[in-house]
Amino acid sequence: MPDNRLQEEKSLRWLSTILDILRRDCPWDREQTISSLRYLTIEEVYELSEAITAGNYDEMRKELGDLFLHLLFYSKIADDEGRFTTSDVIDGICKKLIARHPHISLPDRDGVMQPARQKEPPAWEKVKMREGRHSVLEGVPATLPPLVKAVRMQEKAAGMGFEFRDVSDAHAKVEEEYKELIEALEMMHNTGSKNLADDKLRDHANEELGDLLFAIIKWARFEGLNADDALSAANQKFYRRFSYVESMAQQRGLNISDMSLEQLTALWNEAKCSNL
Repeated sequence: MPDNRLQEEKSLRWLSTILDILRRDCPWDREQTISSLRYLTIEEVYELSEAITAGNYDEMRKELGDLFLHLLFYSKIADDEGRFTTSDVIDGICKKLIARHPHISLPDRDGVMQPARQKEPPAWEKVKMREGRHSVLEGVPATLPPLVKAVRMQEKAAGMGFEFRDVSDAHAKVEEEYKELIEALEMMHNTGSKNLADDKLRDHANEELGDLLFAIIKWARFEGLNADDALSAANQKFYRRFSYVESMAQQRGLNISDMSLEQLTALWNEAKCSNL
């Protein structure tokens, strides 16, 4: 067995032993439940996401460590409650990987390689449906952020064949939805009175905006782009540049709330020229 595999097993045993001791001797760790850890795990996932987006491998390593801790923590709590064990969790994902990759030779629990059961890879989403799901969209958590949820729903529907023929169709859909949004906005702006009809027009415009965003996300997928990654990067870029505007204004003795748009834009352009 390669040395790194031995180190991996040794490290996992080390973490497991430490967590067992903490669960016994530390009041905070002893009191934790699956429910109390849930929101903390969500925070850790977002911190990992930020590290990945920033390309910060040192922070990524640290955040992955936090997630390893949480995953093992959940399993040990469940084991204490007699629900399932860490081995049950790991065996379950191993069996799932084997079932979903019948075209690849993989080892059984004892490390014995098993022959591939077919030559061609299966359609991923169709395999999941054979596992008992009633809808291909069941695997998309309802609580996912809307942009990520749109990406995942589109990917899953595409895995079942519900997809545009090519990128030109995807682009045409964006143009169609953009025109419909403009028409909805014009209808909303042309109403002079504030009444229930105006609310309906605003709701309609909001619906068309959602359709346009959904279409842009799908078009991006056809171009090999991930809309969530792109928006995350744009958010970070805006944060860097606006922070520069605030910092420069303060250094020059200016109150940003009193500055004109032209002054703010000039500082913004400085940030752009500085490759922020």
